[in-house]
Amino acid sequence: MNDMITVRGFVASEVKSSTTTRGTATASFRLGTTERRYDRTTNTWVDGNTNWYTVQSFRYLAGHIGCSIKKGQRVLVVGKLRLRQWEHEGRVYHVAEIDAESVGHDLMWGSANFTRMNGTSTPADSAPAVEAPGTPDSSNEWDSEDHQPVPPEDESIPSNLDNPDGTGPLLVNTTTGELVGAGV
Repeated sequence: MNDMITVRGFVASEVKSSTTTRGTATASFRLGTTERRYDRTTNTWVDGNTNWYTVQSFRYLAGHIGCSIKKGQRVLVVGKLRLRQWEHEGRVYHVAEIDAESVGHDLMWGSANFTRMNGTSTPADSAPAVEAPGTPDSSNEWDSEDHQPVPPEDESIPSNLDNPDGTGPLLVNTTTGELVGAGV
């Protein structure tokens, strides 16, 4: 089965981030969706059954999920539904997995700040400005090719996502929420 699905629910586990042997970033979490309906006899909302999914993501999306999504938050997930079953000790088990293409916060339950990232996992609005031809050279502290803007250490904390080049965990800028020095 390779059907597209959109699911609205709550993050039921901590995000598990890792890197494959080929250096591809991955992230996964459990997602629960509970049906709610209004019971006219008691004039209250009641919970119905809860469906459980394992949400898997890769590459840039995995890095962004690792920095943005936390247990207990309400999210929307769009991706490919995969239903698997296996047998262990005579018992058949079933699991529903979503290979995520998009994940975002459900703004019905709160607000969020969005930081657009470009291809190098730095905010798109922090790219150096292109000067018009004939403009005199300005003294820009970021002109050096090997110097990358990195926020001060007191603004960065380690994330749960390992850097693919093997230098340890990626850092998250606590002010902007972006990955620092990510080559993911």
